[in-house]
Amino acid sequence: MDCLFCKIAAGKIPSQKVYEDEKFYAFRDINPVAKKHLLVIPKKHIPTLNEIDAENIADLSNILLIGKKVAQMEGLAESGYRFVFNCNDDSGMEIKHIHLHVIGGEKLGQIG
Repeated sequence: MDCLFCKIAAGKIPSQKVYEDEKFYAFRDINPVAKKHLLVIPKKHIPTLNEIDAENIADLSNILLIGKKVAQMEGLAESGYRFVFNCNDDSGMEIKHIHLHVIGGEKLGQIG
């Protein structure tokens, strides 16, 4: 597989790891949009949210739990943070491997 995030999770490409367990990996985004910008990925390749189904729905709920844990580890829980998922090209998704953006560390602009 030629997926950048699969290679990062496998340790084939260096990253600034902040969390890892058997199924998930979290690291600092190389192009942060805020003072703190982390990505949480499943080690199992799931291209987009469109592929979430009854077989892998636990991966989606667990990525949220890991995101919360990473936010707490980074000191974002009290002041606040944002979770973002992108899905496919029009959303700005650049790497087709489901990933949760955990963004915070400063006052973020309003959405919507």
